[in-house]
This record gives sequence, structure tokens and C-alpha cells, in this order.
Amino acid sequence: MAATAPTASRPLLVVDDDEGILLLMAETLRGEGYEVVTAGSAKAAREALDQQSPELMILDLKLQDGSGSTLVAGLQRGPRRVPFVVVTGQGDEKVAVEVMKQGALDYVIKDTRLLDVLPAVIQRALAAVAQERALTAAQAEHKRLEREILAAAQRERHSIGADLHDNLGQQLTALELMCTTLKAEAAQQPALAKRLDVMGQMLRQAITQTRSLARGLVPVGDEPDALQIGLAELAERTDALGRVHCRLDSPRPIAIGDAFVAGHLYRIAQEAVNNAVKHARAQHITIRLTRDVAKLVLEVSDDGNGLSKPRTPQPPGLGLGIMRHRARMIGAGLEIASKRGQGTTVRCVLPFTS
Repeated sequence: MAATAPTASRPLLVVDDDEGILLLMAETLRGEGYEVVTAGSAKAAREALDQQSPELMILDLKLQDGSGSTLVAGLQRGPRRVPFVVVTGQGDEKVAVEVMKQGALDYVIKDTRLLDVLPAVIQRALAAVAQERALTAAQAEHKRLEREILAAAQRERHSIGADLHDNLGQQLTALELMCTTLKAEAAQQPALAKRLDVMGQMLRQAITQTRSLARGLVPVGDEPDALQIGLAELAERTDALGRVHCRLDSPRPIAIGDAFVAGHLYRIAQEAVNNAVKHARAQHITIRLTRDVAKLVLEVSDDGNGLSKPRTPQPPGLGLGIMRHRARMIGAGLEIASKRGQGTTVRCVLPFTS
């Protein structure tokens, strides 16, 4: 009775230019319950791969119309990475080891024991493939759940921010108007008018704080141009501090339909600007937002004192770690370029094809 084989959703591809060995390997694997497709040359293997991606490829390293390692190198450069094991002759173990460095899952030596050990090698390789796929699926699910949690938190912040702005903010504004009206009516009572004036000032401060809290909870809205508007306001607020000149350089309107992505890009820019203001002693900060058919680029550069290189390796700061985390969450890359005394540039690149 054939041994139980790991489930293979697609056939195995066996590649060997020795017709007899090719037939024996194929029949052995079919006897183990696998579906098998064969190819007697590198050309035939490429044609088979063009038609269907196999679950696993069993590849002879020495083919008459091209080496197996050359075929593997071509596959590694292509869009599809096919898992494979190699078949090599006696004395070619070093070559097999080199090919394993190219991604081979295992190798089997072409000798009298080939057909006996082949099923076990294939089982191990398929188990490794299944494990890798399970890990990839788990990572994708983890990322999906993480994004879902962050999106839920963002929706909650948006709700709280809206309540602060629309409800509490409006009530405080109404109270301030009432104080102004009462102050006019209490003109003949200086002591009361003075108290009403103090109340009005306190209410104006409370309104300012409420709007600041709402802006902090919801830095950008859901509109396609919300990121650009938010970055313009960030530059304006930073410039208004008087300590540093900050401007937004965005030559044309850029629409982002995903509020989740826009929010993380804004937070990355905000963190980079805050670092430049607090630590870099910069005089000028430029926020750039550009887009082409392939990518969207957010860049924050300053002319400050740059980042010093520590004498001993140190873990990245919390701010930098958060920026990198935010970039990973939206599928972007983050680069930090800095020279001592020549400023720092934080560059976030997001693949953007839609």
C-alpha cells in the first residue's frame, strides 16, 4: 500500500533529460498518490511552468539544453517562485549545496537508492512548503487584524473628536456668547461685568483647547484631499510658532481615497516635524508630497544639526520606531537620511498604482 502523501493542490513537475529515470521517478511518485507532470528538457520545463505553477518541481541539475541551476536562476528572477528540490549525480553534492543556497528545499542523489529515498524527500519538501504558506497566511491575518484594530481605534477617535468639536465646542461657544450678552447688560454693575469678562476668557481658552484636542484626535478627515489639507495646516501651525520656518511643497492636488493610509502618512509627517523642531535646531522645514504613476512620496527635510552616530549600537528611538511601524502598516517604506550638521530627511514611499 502506498504511503500517505501530503495533500498537493497542484501537480508535481519532474524534470530530467534521462527518459528512463524520468519515467521511474514519475511512476514512483504516482504510486505515492501524487499527480505528476514530466519534462525532458529545460525548454519543456519552461513551457510547463508557463502553463501551470506546480506544487513542487523535482529538477535534475544537468540538462542537455541548459543547467538546472540556470533554470532556477531564471525562475528566481521571475514573478513566480516555484518551490523545488534538486536531483544530482554522485560527486556533485557541492553543486547541490550551492543550488540550495538559491532556494532549493532539499536534494537527492541519483544513485541506486534514488527511488527509495525520493518519496521521503518530497514529503519533507511539501511539508516545508505547507509550513511556509501557513506562516505567510498567519502573517497576513495578523496584519489584517492589526489594521482592523487600528481602523476601529481611528473610528473611535474620529467619533470622540467629532463630539468634542460639534457638541462640546458648540456649547462652549454658546456660553461665551451668553457671557458677552450678559456683560453688556451688566454694564452698570462693574463687579459682575468683570466676573463675566473672566468667564468669557476662560471659555475662549476652553474652546481653543477643545478644538486642539479634536484636531489631535482627527488630524485628517475622510475627504480625498484631506491629507494635503492636513499637511498644509501642520506646516502653518509649525510656522506660527516663530521658532522655525515650515512650508508645504505639493505642486499639484493629490487625492488619497483611503483615510486609514492618509492618517498614518499624516502622523509620520507630524512626528518628523516635531523631531526637527524639538531636537534638530532647524531653521527651515519642508514637507513635500508628490505622486507619480508608481508611487506616492512623503518627505520631511530640515536644515538642522542632523543625527549623530552613536559609538555603540543603540536601539532606534520610540519616535522612529513608531514611524517605521506606521509605514509598514500601509505597505510603505521609510528611509532616514542624515549627515551631522547638514540636516535630516525622512522619506516615506508608498507604492501607488490606482
